[in-house]
Amino acid sequence: MTRRVAVIGGGSSGLACIKSCLDEGLEPVCYESSEDIGGLWRFKENPEPDRASIYHSVIINTSKEMMCFSDFPIPANFPNYMHNSLIMDYFRMYADHFQLTKHIRFNTKVLEVRQRSDFAHSGQWDVETENKDGKTEKHIFDAVMICIGHHCHPNLPLHDFPGIDTFEGTYFHSRDYKTPEEWRNKKAVVIGIGNSGGDIAVELSRVTKQLYLSTRRGAWIMNRVGDNGFPLDLHFNRVLDFLRLILPFGVYCGLGERQLNQRFDHALYNLKPKHRLFSQHPTVNDELPNRILSGTVQVKPNICRLQGSSVEFDDGSVVEDVDLVVFATGYRFSFPFLASHVTSVSGNKASLYKYVFPPEMERPTLAIIGLVQPLGAIMTISEMQARWATRVFKGCTKLPSVPSMLKDVQCKQETMAKRYVPSQRHTIQVDYLNYMDEIAGLLGVRPNIPRLLLTDPRLGLKVLFGPGTPYQYRLKGPGKWAGARQAIFTQWERVAQPMQTRPCDDPKTKRSFMWPLILSAAVVGWAAYVNRNNFPAYLQDPTALLDKMKVYLPAQ
Repeated sequence: MTRRVAVIGGGSSGLACIKSCLDEGLEPVCYESSEDIGGLWRFKENPEPDRASIYHSVIINTSKEMMCFSDFPIPANFPNYMHNSLIMDYFRMYADHFQLTKHIRFNTKVLEVRQRSDFAHSGQWDVETENKDGKTEKHIFDAVMICIGHHCHPNLPLHDFPGIDTFEGTYFHSRDYKTPEEWRNKKAVVIGIGNSGGDIAVELSRVTKQLYLSTRRGAWIMNRVGDNGFPLDLHFNRVLDFLRLILPFGVYCGLGERQLNQRFDHALYNLKPKHRLFSQHPTVNDELPNRILSGTVQVKPNICRLQGSSVEFDDGSVVEDVDLVVFATGYRFSFPFLASHVTSVSGNKASLYKYVFPPEMERPTLAIIGLVQPLGAIMTISEMQARWATRVFKGCTKLPSVPSMLKDVQCKQETMAKRYVPSQRHTIQVDYLNYMDEIAGLLGVRPNIPRLLLTDPRLGLKVLFGPGTPYQYRLKGPGKWAGARQAIFTQWERVAQPMQTRPCDDPKTKRSFMWPLILSAAVVGWAAYVNRNNFPAYLQDPTALLDKMKVYLPAQ
């Protein structure tokens, strides 16, 4: 019998799970609580409870070649960094191409996921759902994939801000921010300098009377635009990842910090943190330095207290007549439909093998997909996790022993605690290429670079020195895609195409005599040096020099 798999959530991770189930001959049934796909990336004017929500202007900070599903490149004419509406267009194209939508039950909420009484033998689950009319149903599944993400429950630490109950203005979490217009000519404070905090601060600063950006630790600011105008994340390759592994952590961070400070001095802009570059999830923001330079954004320390309409900061400075405070203070994740003994969450920490499987289950039939915070794109990581999980469900790939899995979980937690500053944000961090290779190795699709260099040198060089695009993981093994090689060879063309929007003739080069003159001078200088002992004689009798030169001239 075909194994049935419940997929909870119809966002990018859910779509990847449906596709992976179909690829492996499993029968997916996806439960999506809203009326459409897209998850986090579907903009709605009014946020829905327990659902991710974005603001209207959100543009993704990973480039299209790094974020696409590995066997379905984003169209060449799409911009490299896409607005959320274009991301939704891509998801719809993906769902239509692979006919995924017919496997989704929209407007259906999952109430409970519970192990069946014979779970130790069958590995099956009881899943209880509720539709939009309030009707509940119970279903039996052979496996469950949870794809609800980690941006559903806003973290609003009001207890850390004395006097917030007396504040006369408006305050809300960044999840509830949509557009800046209603705050024109007002004073606003944004708390937090993550990606959302930075984006909202920049956008509000265009209309507000003054914007104050409050940060406890500061941040290193990266730019979407890398060297020569190419997307920044396309510069990260396996060579750089190897250097990260062999160089001392401080040296590697120092190299990156020096490059970021060449763009703008973080200390001068009052942003320099005490921690190193790769000890915190970096903030990607192209405009923040410009807004600080123009004075529309002022960087402030943490808030000490609020009183009426005034906000006092830790440095003793006070801002009066504040109209708005935005808490860009992150999110908490949980699985309310799961029993705590299956997998528990405490302080934004969950004990999961490779961030996917609860390690102490009798049968590996539950996978949590997309519960990572990568230094890179989440879509491709979720897809890789889904490909691996479905192979485990089928029994084609085995998990190690429970002690081995627990040891791996503990090792990752200790490594993370050693590297990152303590924060709820830094509990599920992964390095994109390193983690992708790790899961790909378990799945059997990790590219064998030495072999590629011998059998297909051009491809091997592109995989080694080029960006770690997801097509690399479709070159061999389960899920091999015949178009993967061509996708790698044409990836730079897709990067360039959306920017080629007008004819741009190369300027005609004028003939330059500079290099011939330099070479001639060098030859004369070398000849003078070689014949330096005979130089006085040549000056008295130049015909001797001419006679010597005739030896090297062609005979007439």
